[in-house]
Amino acid sequence: MRIAIVGAGAVGGYYGARLAQAGHEVTLIARGANLEAIRLRGMRVRSASGEFAVPVRAESDPSLVGPVDLVLFAVKTYSNPQALPLVLPLVGPSTVVLPLQNGVDTADQLAAVVAPGRVLAGTTYIGATLVEPGVVDYIGTVRKIVFGEAFGDRVVTDRVSRLRETLAAADIQAEAAADSRIAIWEKFIFLAPIAALTAAARLPIGPAWAQPAFRDAFDAAMAEIEALARHAAVPVAADIRAQKLRYLDTSPPGMRSSMMVDITSGRPLEIEALVGNVVRRGRAAGIPTPVMAALYGVLKPFERGAPSLT
Repeated sequence: MRIAIVGAGAVGGYYGARLAQAGHEVTLIARGANLEAIRLRGMRVRSASGEFAVPVRAESDPSLVGPVDLVLFAVKTYSNPQALPLVLPLVGPSTVVLPLQNGVDTADQLAAVVAPGRVLAGTTYIGATLVEPGVVDYIGTVRKIVFGEAFGDRVVTDRVSRLRETLAAADIQAEAAADSRIAIWEKFIFLAPIAALTAAARLPIGPAWAQPAFRDAFDAAMAEIEALARHAAVPVAADIRAQKLRYLDTSPPGMRSSMMVDITSGRPLEIEALVGNVVRRGRAAGIPTPVMAALYGVLKPFERGAPSLT
């Protein structure tokens, strides 16, 4: 299979390396030092169980690649204005595009660039960090992609089933979903509050979760987003909040959200996709989102990195 991955960071780099290792013709769309490192040394993945490096093509210009069978869209959401147009030269009559971003809007954004019939919808669960150009540290054992059709009937189509088999054969934990919205929104209900709260606190899970006030704020923020999901007629689990509370009760105390890592490193934040989106949806639906609105106000000055103090 010919595969292009737009965004060769932690997520795109890891999955690209796995797919190339499995024998697929993979091209990573990258830039800067990351592009040069991949061209020189391939993509390297390090984990507790060992490491591997795989030669893989890397380009900055997708027009040099042309149409492929599969596009994985894995840039940070704040790069979408620049990255979305990069998808168009990669799409042909039989291409499928699978976004692996945080948030709930990417499929619609991609459908505005390419034909909606080319677009799937999905989300990923993985602990990975791009620690230096061309090098990904993979943490833990989870490397799951849950995906399905973005539009049309809520069924597992043949192309979704075939792609699930392709991903599974590359040692990726792939799950085909009849209703892709459920997995995307259930992750969003958890991720948006925990990312925003730990970023605002500048703390990993352990010391934050030890405070009852933090747990109460997290549950209240989840309730706000669950209300938005139900307003959008997305049938998330009835006990979704209880599930996520139990998960954090047993999470490693050193676990850090990517937004917490980004804010403490002075990097840009996915504030609009994860926090601002909740506030805007709440206003449009007439659903109060006071916790997420407060977090949006606190974090917005850090959207583009550490603000100047002068």
